[in-house]
Amino acid sequence: MNLLRVGLLSLSLYVTRAWSQSPQEALSYVSAALSEAQFTTLKHPAFPKHGVRIKKTKFCDGTVDSYTGYIDVGARHLFFYFFESRSDPDKDDVILWTNGGPGGSSALGLFMEQGESLPGRRMPTRRNTTPNLGTPKPTCFSFDQPVGVGWSYADFGEHVGTTEEGAKDIAAFVAVFFEHFHKFKGRAFHLSGESYGGRYIPVYAAAVYDQNKELLKKGLTPINLNSVMIGNGYTDFYTMMLSYYDMVCTPATVPPVLDIQTCIRMKQVLPRCEKWVKQACIDIFDEFSCQAATSFCSEELEEPLILSGLNPYDITVECEGEIEDTICYPITKAIVQYLSRHDIRKLIGAEHDMKSNFSATYHYISNLLDRGVRVLIYVGVNDFGCNHVGNEKWTSALEWSGQDGYRAQLLREWSVNGKKAGKVRSYGGLSFVTVDGAGHMVPYDKPAESLELVNRWMAGEDI
Repeated sequence: MNLLRVGLLSLSLYVTRAWSQSPQEALSYVSAALSEAQFTTLKHPAFPKHGVRIKKTKFCDGTVDSYTGYIDVGARHLFFYFFESRSDPDKDDVILWTNGGPGGSSALGLFMEQGESLPGRRMPTRRNTTPNLGTPKPTCFSFDQPVGVGWSYADFGEHVGTTEEGAKDIAAFVAVFFEHFHKFKGRAFHLSGESYGGRYIPVYAAAVYDQNKELLKKGLTPINLNSVMIGNGYTDFYTMMLSYYDMVCTPATVPPVLDIQTCIRMKQVLPRCEKWVKQACIDIFDEFSCQAATSFCSEELEEPLILSGLNPYDITVECEGEIEDTICYPITKAIVQYLSRHDIRKLIGAEHDMKSNFSATYHYISNLLDRGVRVLIYVGVNDFGCNHVGNEKWTSALEWSGQDGYRAQLLREWSVNGKKAGKVRSYGGLSFVTVDGAGHMVPYDKPAESLELVNRWMAGEDI
């Protein structure tokens, strides 16, 4: 098991070709009259290489306007879901969400973490079901990326080589979509994700921000990029690696969970990993040496927890099922089976059967903050792979114009309904928040607290 290479264990949902192409209509500069029976294709002359195929659907919640479709970039096709706000779709903010992996379908976030209508009605997904959570405020995008994940596919095996390259496709998609759906123009737009989303989201946000200059030159409406939200993110792999010992061998969250002999060995190997990984992977990148370093450190610092039988996403509980098969959450298999049903694929227009199966980005965070884009880093304290110790370290060390003011702030408690929910440090546009009692998937473990956190953040209120 190598969390250092993949960022985080995640269920990857892969696809097999199964064509069922619907008729398409090319539109430009006008809002589309969308059908439930077939896709409509949205095009824009400013983005000749990009198209958006979209259809209405009553998938999951028939009380809100919802859509599914594909972002088409040549022979590459990224699948997305789009749900308008249940509160005030004509005014509420817009959020784009992605899971991590890398290679983790956002279907996991869609069914296990987002909105009470999606889990409970079709299948029992939440471990802690909390009725009457309140109404989620934003309109939400959720998409499967990169190509080869979930229902996203390529015609001839094409793929995107880097996150930076893929970010341009996402930025173009948002621009094309907003040009057609005029009512969303100028809305506050937030990019959010978890896990390896800590790598994706800062890069995507930078692409959206930089693209705005080109939109203005062409007389188009820029995207109102308001903030970035990252949950249990894998933004700085080096700092995260060095924090694994703290999570399992010190009372950083709970009393030490590994035996003394194992912890002594981990402590002894830490200096070697700190030096070797820095030299081979950061200072002067050497592919073979970096691979050797991360493999060694993964075996010494990560494998002991995996072998213990504990859930690496929540070290307070045992792993349920085989970690490679269910990521310790058996409900993930039920999600794959549900989404593989022919009637569900037909409902949302998916063209495939579904099967189950390292660069730091903190510099992007610095540049976004210095350009007025707010950043929320929230972390469930029971997670091992993308833990609160490492996330607090890199946010405190982050170089940006507000660094001194941020570091001068003390961690304080934040609460929901008068009950402590975690701790927060905030200054300028940067907020670091912990969520007590939550593991890697905060909205799954603590739905009420995470909903309140996001609503306060989008409203610009103190957490």
